[in-house]
Amino acid sequence: MSEDTKTRQTAATTTATTASTKTASSTRTAATRKRTTRRKTAAATAKTSAATSARTAAAGFGRIAIYDTTPHGETSARVELGEQFHVSAQLAAEQGLTLAAAAVVRNPRGKETQRRTMTCTNPGLSRWEADVQAGEPSDARPWQSGWSAVKRQLGDWTVSIEAWLDPYAAWLEQARKAVDAREDVENALDEGATLLRRWASTRDAHLAAGERSTLKKAADTLDDRKLSVADRFTAATNDDVTALHEAKPLRDGVSEGEPRMFHVERPGSSFTAWYDFFPRSEGAVDDDAAGFTRPGTLATAVSGLERAAAEGFDTVCLPPISPIGMTGRRGRNGVAHAGVHDPGSPYAVGSADGAADSVDPSLGTMDDVRAFTAKAHDLGLEVALDVSLFVSPDNPWIAEHPQWVRRKADGTPADPLDPQSEREDMIPLDFDADPDGIVKAIVHTLDVWVKAGVTAFRAVEPYRWPAQAWQRIIEQTRHAHPEVLFLAESFTAPAMMGALSRAGFTQSDCYFPWRNTKRELEEYLFEANSDAAYTQHDTFWPATHRILTDYLRDNGIAGYAIRAVLAAMGVPSWGIASGYELVENKQQPGTQAPENPEEYEIRVRDWSEADKYGTAKLLTSLNAIRRRHPAARSYHNLTILDSSDANILAFARHTPAELTADGKPDTLIVVVNLDGHEAHQSMIRLDPAAFGLPAGEPFTVADELTGRTFTWTNDNYVSLAPWADVAHVLSVKR
Repeated sequence: MSEDTKTRQTAATTTATTASTKTASSTRTAATRKRTTRRKTAAATAKTSAATSARTAAAGFGRIAIYDTTPHGETSARVELGEQFHVSAQLAAEQGLTLAAAAVVRNPRGKETQRRTMTCTNPGLSRWEADVQAGEPSDARPWQSGWSAVKRQLGDWTVSIEAWLDPYAAWLEQARKAVDAREDVENALDEGATLLRRWASTRDAHLAAGERSTLKKAADTLDDRKLSVADRFTAATNDDVTALHEAKPLRDGVSEGEPRMFHVERPGSSFTAWYDFFPRSEGAVDDDAAGFTRPGTLATAVSGLERAAAEGFDTVCLPPISPIGMTGRRGRNGVAHAGVHDPGSPYAVGSADGAADSVDPSLGTMDDVRAFTAKAHDLGLEVALDVSLFVSPDNPWIAEHPQWVRRKADGTPADPLDPQSEREDMIPLDFDADPDGIVKAIVHTLDVWVKAGVTAFRAVEPYRWPAQAWQRIIEQTRHAHPEVLFLAESFTAPAMMGALSRAGFTQSDCYFPWRNTKRELEEYLFEANSDAAYTQHDTFWPATHRILTDYLRDNGIAGYAIRAVLAAMGVPSWGIASGYELVENKQQPGTQAPENPEEYEIRVRDWSEADKYGTAKLLTSLNAIRRRHPAARSYHNLTILDSSDANILAFARHTPAELTADGKPDTLIVVVNLDGHEAHQSMIRLDPAAFGLPAGEPFTVADELTGRTFTWTNDNYVSLAPWADVAHVLSVKR
């Protein structure tokens, strides 16, 4: 629904100032600018072996001190099943010792599912890091046959940091010095033989018989003084021994850090592409003879499903489809007095035909809802429904529970946030009056829609109600339907956005539409892909049926393409509203809202015009790229790249080989010209080693949007023109 524009813009400005202040100090540093998501993570339960000196809160440090495990936070982190995320810790032992570490992932039943070697990325601080994942990525949805196997993997997982003294690495360093210097060589080789035999006999290494034999033979060779020193030393450092050191090392003083817990959620909780449309506009026709527009229905709205599926979206989101009140009904552009054929705002829920758990008769019946969701599921789409806690004065709930809304002195309903509000078609429910009764009614309503096939809900302006209320609603709904996702339409202050995320919202709308300059976008990409993403999953919408920014108004087709690339590649969850394909960029004067917003009228669109803009083709390509590339699925793998031009933004997403299904690393490099009118050129600088590439050697990248290939190195020239290519989405070829 439309709201007062000045209020919306004031809130946006306040939030922008707060967010910029919060992130500016971080993004000024080179580490923040160039390594934007060596992200902190969560986790860990851990069963300790007899050989492990476990560090617990009660017992204190083990042989090695492990502390400052990331991610930090007062609540469990949230990640999608199979989503890549980052853990780190500081390790401390007395000077001169050689350390090693691993991150150990365990499922809710305590079974170890992954063990990833950690890398010391900051020797001065002894900061050790690793990327991990809980389970394997899946696209299974609740209605599909593979869902039961996915469901068993969801819940509270843990990550533990294990650290140990690495006697083989320590010996290797000292022995190499002795051999090179030809000093005390025999002592060094004797020590190596003793160490290899101890390694072969230790139970902690879990060696197979053949592996024990490999180590014993290497020890015997070290002892054989008939051989040259070079041959003896080589036997203890050959590929077989090196491979065992990497996979099954000899570990002394094994210590385990305090476990970190994180909650693993179902597919679609992080990685989603949303498509928003109004069923009454799908199949609508102008009846010139009658002088009004005949609305579409849930049956004709199948065209919206088919369009969303063809463009590669995952979830369709509908406004409320319940009866619309008559009292105070608003007309086109939200004017106070509706015409006889004006349909009213679907967010003014409730009339003599029913409340929020009923279907608007003009759209169809509950059987039509079930047929609609069944068709969506056949197309591989989830159905999400807006939840509006605004009600019409005609809503049956108000007749039965008049205390559920606040009232003015004359007894008419009042907005509790603005008692002098002149808006009469919709008023917010007042949770302070009867929190238990209202929560019960809403939970019942959501249950009705879930049983009709809805698997996600978007809360409309949830910041108008207590976070506690939403927490109760979400907890009770998920108790009966744990598969249900919740999206917060949360254009509000950061504190309330954070509270709503912690209350249980899976994803959150955010202020991405108003971040336009290179600096603003770099800071916002950092924020959205930072540790905050463990509790708040920001969804990037270039525009909605209620928002049309000045940037989109002023930059035409190129602007729509630029914002789509940024949204689709900037975070794992993004969405568009129907009509984006037609570059609908006319604003209401003096606002950042669309002219003739669809909330108040039935929109008849000529979809045959979509091809001339090329936007639908771009959306389809972007969604296909996202599905092909594991690197697009995580909130924890983004790095901002240096670019020399103020209008060229560049960033990369990288997933190591160990975390992909095919065992190959996946790297995407995104370069965008933010200027919708002029061409710009820039040098893009990156560190190939950060993406698993040989330093100083050229490598090939392919533009996923055009199919062209380029040769890149550390420094790379890029030229982008809005009349040709607004962006490159480059995949690294290996």
